[in-house]
Amino acid sequence: MHFKLLLVFVEDSKTEQVMKAAREAGATGATVINKARGEGVNKTKTFLGLSLETPRDVVLFIVEEHLSRKILETIAVVADFDEKPSQGIAIQLDIEDAVGVAHQIKTLTNVVEDEL
Repeated sequence: MHFKLLLVFVEDSKTEQVMKAAREAGATGATVINKARGEGVNKTKTFLGLSLETPRDVVLFIVEEHLSRKILETIAVVADFDEKPSQGIAIQLDIEDAVGVAHQIKTLTNVVEDEL
């Protein structure tokens, strides 16, 4: 079984929605890193030298490769990535090797067989 790493950079107010939607699409868990900062095409606004950035989270999902695109697209819809600017981004990376995922393999075996 092969896995992908989904990195999702999203406004903190949408983190729970993204996690719920990803789980419904086939993700088996996530890790959230709070208080990330970033800058897109447009620079962030400031007021008297103080930044007015929206707090962001980084959500990491290790997902089975056959489910990864579906999960990625589900996240994009829920988080409005393609509808509004500065909502965040999600990317996927190949995982060459991983340990500690044996419990996920047991859970995902039947799910992936049904998808194929």
